[in-house]
Amino acid sequence: MTSLLYQTNSYLQSFEAAVTGLDFENHALIVDQTAFYPGGGGQPADSGRLIAAGHTYRVRRARKIGPDVLHFLEAEDELIPVGTRVNGQIDWDRRYRLMRTHTAMHILCGVIFRDYGASVTGGDMDPLAGRMDFEFETMHKDLVQEIETVINREVANASPVRISILPREVAFQIPDLIRTKINLLPEGIQEVRVVEIEGLDLQADGGTHVKNTAEVGPIHVVDYKSKGKINKRIYVQLEE
Repeated sequence: MTSLLYQTNSYLQSFEAAVTGLDFENHALIVDQTAFYPGGGGQPADSGRLIAAGHTYRVRRARKIGPDVLHFLEAEDELIPVGTRVNGQIDWDRRYRLMRTHTAMHILCGVIFRDYGASVTGGDMDPLAGRMDFEFETMHKDLVQEIETVINREVANASPVRISILPREVAFQIPDLIRTKINLLPEGIQEVRVVEIEGLDLQADGGTHVKNTAEVGPIHVVDYKSKGKINKRIYVQLEE
């Protein structure tokens, strides 16, 4: 089982670990603990490198399979033997952009849920850009401009972003913990990771986030589309 270091410290850029398993079919390896985010919830997986015995192995991406996180190496890199100690290093510039973007999506989600009562029906993100779908019957330019003004007000509030890991029975006593239209948490999960933007948003989430909304920077709503009778899509971009 891989210990997920990113769950409690999104700012961890490097870590020490031991190789515990090899996946020859996927040209990937498993380590006992990792700071690589393996993707999920619309947030792409991390990339980076593992260093062992003076050699650098490039990690194309990470992926969680069962209790383990696979680290996919480039085809030309040999797999590192089980038992080897490695130093893992995250592609930090990319990760931090994704952290800012993910928190921006929670700000957008929190504002729309609070002010309009609309649930999320889908979402996706890249570094500094994302889109989110909501249960809106109508959407127009004035409404979109109003939303952009309010989400940037929340950024300027410089609200703390906190992470908690709660027992499932405790977490599900929180009203509106699941903001997506469908509850995506499997029944077998006994602990729920909760992300809170103080005074705005509180929901179950497994991704990485910044510590304060001010780190997100200005959010620009760059487009919006109708994706169905009660499904509207909002596109946002962040600044470098």
